Amino acid sequence: MGHEAMCPAKDVWNEGAVDCVRPRRPNAGIAGRPLSPLSTARSFTPPSSRSSPERLRELPLRFAAYAKFASLLANRWRRIGVGKSGRRKGKMAMDSRFDISGDESKVFELIEDLKSNSIDAHRAATAELRLLARHMENRMVIAKCGAISLLVGLLHSTDPKTQENAVTALLNLSLSDNKIAIANANAIDPLIHVLKTGNPEAQENSAATLLSLSVTEENKLQIGRSGAIEPLVELLANGTLRGKKDAVSALYNLSNLRENKVRIVQAGAVSHLVELMDPATGMVDKAVAVLANLATIPEGRNAIGQDGGIFVLVEVVELGSARGKENAAAALLQLCKNSGRFCSLVLQEGAVPPLVALSRFGTPRAKTKARDLLNCFQNQGYLHSARR
Repeated sequence: MGHEAMCPAKDVWNEGAVDCVRPRRPNAGIAGRPLSPLSTARSFTPPSSRSSPERLRELPLRFAAYAKFASLLANRWRRIGVGKSGRRKGKMAMDSRFDISGDESKVFELIEDLKSNSIDAHRAATAELRLLARHMENRMVIAKCGAISLLVGLLHSTDPKTQENAVTALLNLSLSDNKIAIANANAIDPLIHVLKTGNPEAQENSAATLLSLSVTEENKLQIGRSGAIEPLVELLANGTLRGKKDAVSALYNLSNLRENKVRIVQAGAVSHLVELMDPATGMVDKAVAVLANLATIPEGRNAIGQDGGIFVLVEVVELGSARGKENAAAALLQLCKNSGRFCSLVLQEGAVPPLVALSRFGTPRAKTKARDLLNCFQNQGYLHSARR
């Protein structure tokens, strides 16, 4: 993932896709006109003032009006993906206007607009491709028609809305089997350009696209070497809430490579990750997972110790989620088995009781990490002194 979540549509998602169509109020019609069941019925005098035969003649008209209203309302609910229960379906219903799976002519028309020199044409065509690419059925058609390279070129557009539409279209396309095609279209450097220069929504979606592309090892390496990490850390520090979530997720994927770990630490990410350990951010588990990866290198361990990471890691061991406890214990284990000084600091933060509890009641991985860490304390002679 800002992402116009499909009423997630961030799905980013019909499988992650962005841009959602929000339901109108049930009593709202086209252009805001109310859909009244009596709006199409002719006016009539109160039943009490008319004869019974006249009242009977009115009934078909009234039933017809109600039937028309019900049909209009049902069609509108079907368009926005609402079932008979009134709740949204899990995936947005496919509007026939957006179904191009059997007709490539529409995409070719849009591609011609992308090739033009008109900013207005670029803006309109990218906006429509952005919407079309929300639907999984359309993504391969759009890619097959050659839209990807043109969208990549428009990431350098001076028109902010065109740039935003283009990056969001690429994000949606990347959610299907188009990741290699997007990377092969030399999209990474332009995506970094958007990450640095785009409006907030474009920056969020650029980070989300890099996240999507970074699932492959080759792309992880290329993204790291192309200079994406510094702007991702900047977004982590100063972005919107969604931007920060996309940035920390992308950094987690990238931190699985050693050379990227060094870049992430050098970019100053650790202090911002520690700040995200506040439960109010809703990103504790993501931040802890990145810190656990960074703790496997000396530069990462030193940064965690210097930036106040030990206290928050111990806190997560005690109060975090099951996954958070696992990763926090793993990070602390890396710190302590490589430094007696860090062992002492961890013990000073009162880590032993929550580690003992975790070794008994945690997940299998958490139990192993907690026991290894307690053994580490004991082997280095710290556990005995801590119990005096």
